[in-house]
Amino acid sequence: MPVPMLDLKRQYRPLHRELLDAVAAVLETQQFILGEPVAAFEKAAAAQLGVTHAVGCSSGTDALWLALAAAGIGPPPHGPGPVRGDPGPGMAVVTSPFSFFASVSAILRAGATPVLADIEPTTFNLDPSAVETVLNGPRGAAVRAILPVHLYGQPVEWTAFARLSQEHGLKLIEDAAQAWGAEWNGVKVGALGELAAFSFYPTKNLSAAGDAGMVTTNSEELAERVKMLRQHGMRRRYYHDELGWNARMDGFQGAILNVKLKHIAGWNSARRAVARRYHALFHAAGLVETGPYPTHGVVLPHEVPGSHHVWHQYVLRTNRRDPLRAFLTSRKIGSEIYYPVPLHLQEAFKGLGYAEGSFPVAERAAREVLALPIFPELREDEQQTVVNAIAEFLS
Repeated sequence: MPVPMLDLKRQYRPLHRELLDAVAAVLETQQFILGEPVAAFEKAAAAQLGVTHAVGCSSGTDALWLALAAAGIGPPPHGPGPVRGDPGPGMAVVTSPFSFFASVSAILRAGATPVLADIEPTTFNLDPSAVETVLNGPRGAAVRAILPVHLYGQPVEWTAFARLSQEHGLKLIEDAAQAWGAEWNGVKVGALGELAAFSFYPTKNLSAAGDAGMVTTNSEELAERVKMLRQHGMRRRYYHDELGWNARMDGFQGAILNVKLKHIAGWNSARRAVARRYHALFHAAGLVETGPYPTHGVVLPHEVPGSHHVWHQYVLRTNRRDPLRAFLTSRKIGSEIYYPVPLHLQEAFKGLGYAEGSFPVAERAAREVLALPIFPELREDEQQTVVNAIAEFLS
């Protein structure tokens, strides 16, 4: 039986009429860019996350840049600044080498230097102890912000990062692209740092029908800057105070997201149930190793204390990842590798000065991780098919 990696049709069917009505309202009012559809979504999103301000934009990538730029990361707004290389003291941001490309490219786009630190082997999130080593090393003097990534829907160990921020006087900006609805010690992701960036790419837990993103903050001043920067640096129409960008959310995406926002808590709850079933099925099959590194079976992901995981992805480790994935593909079972090449080994980032061996935990993860099908409507019999196939391969 084929098992898809993701099937959005199952999500769409029960919302069919409501989504069409929302899109029709945009066509009727012709509020195609920002406008009331986006404003309504922003207001509801802010309330759900427990933040004062939520600012819609065109993508998660733009959300990262907007958050960094609004926080003052990069060159002064009224003068030219370098886009690559070392822009000098006070212009570096620490982040993870094991994430999507935009986590690093947004830092470069802001005119700052990415400084990388290794990850934890069990959560794949940025390791606070590795960041502390960086901050106390030769690169630390230039660092002015940390950009932790809540990878796969699990928050980073925020308490540790808050301590580092306080001790070193650093800004904390969340890359929350994969983590809508996740929590750390009861506080929603998006309300933890000075700013946070979300993605609503179609594969995300809360997804648009295209590209869209959002920046959240509790600062009136930062929210005003984000709104200004997303519209070519305009506070008044055709009066440009800074060099901003065209990063506005369109009305269709705002309307669609406002419909889906009402259902995201239930969908995330269903994802957590799917993750629990995977755990039970893998244990029943006798395939589980305690880890953190696999030898002959699989190491399962887990939810760490203090975290409320929303399971954007269910990512296990196996030391036979590539042949296992080929086997699953032959059985028409979906899977994906997030991410096969750590960022410091990407061709585009050679100029950062890192080499193979710089971040061994991230590099090993890139060789062993495999994401299995997970979405709210995934059935138990489909999960059993996935686990049976993996058991057959490993036997």
